[in-house]
Amino acid sequence: MKLTSFCLFLFLAFSINSFSQSTASPNVTTFELEAPQLDTIKKIWVYLPESYKTSENKYPVIYMHDAQNLFDRETSYVGEWKVDESLDSIGKPEAIIVGIEHGGAKRIDELTPFPHEKYGGGKADDYLEFIVQNLKPYIDSNYRSLPDYSNTGIFGSSLGGLVSFYAAFKYPETFGMIGSYSPSFWFNRDIYKLPKNEKLNPETKFYFLVGTKESEEMVPDLREMIEVLKKNGLSSENFKAKYVEGGEHNEALWSDNFLVTYFWLLKK
Repeated sequence: MKLTSFCLFLFLAFSINSFSQSTASPNVTTFELEAPQLDTIKKIWVYLPESYKTSENKYPVIYMHDAQNLFDRETSYVGEWKVDESLDSIGKPEAIIVGIEHGGAKRIDELTPFPHEKYGGGKADDYLEFIVQNLKPYIDSNYRSLPDYSNTGIFGSSLGGLVSFYAAFKYPETFGMIGSYSPSFWFNRDIYKLPKNEKLNPETKFYFLVGTKESEEMVPDLREMIEVLKKNGLSSENFKAKYVEGGEHNEALWSDNFLVTYFWLLKK
């Protein structure tokens, strides 16, 4: 079950249905940005709120992983999150969503803080450095963003949920909103040492979500982590944990719950 939790995405680039049609909103655009830390060029997807075109407002920014699965059925593996359609439908609160495409076969390296004895990985520091030192400055310079800690989030699922959690400790003054869906805490048990060894910004907000049918480990792993966090200073008002009865490890679970998480993270 553990291997299944991330291998569904491993060969995404080879699984796209060539006959599908794009479902991305007109409010979604893309660009490419050099990622020297990863020795690659990253494709970045940007969702801008509807009011962006007609106002001078500045907006919170949420950075999300696995951009191929966020906005467009054409590029998704087994369904999209429908982030753009969901946000187009609500009006407010509004935020800029920045999606970072994963590196295909390098996804495990990018999204894991510590290596697994069998699956390798453990290069999330390079990936997060790219976000903080290259991507975020580009977004803040080219879009009307609110660049401060309380208006900057990071959000993902599976290994993306794991690296989003890690980012809260690696960059405690950068990310004030953490969305961690189905986090792969099993990948390396050193992740449980993180709250004990690294200082957490007490104002950081965490939204955790798991399904009860994801794997045998998913629910108890999250409950264990929450206890570790609480013992190390996380206030109950700064985190939300949702256990979805019957929820499985897939885009349907994450898509269905995205807006609830979005509202909670952006609530002031």
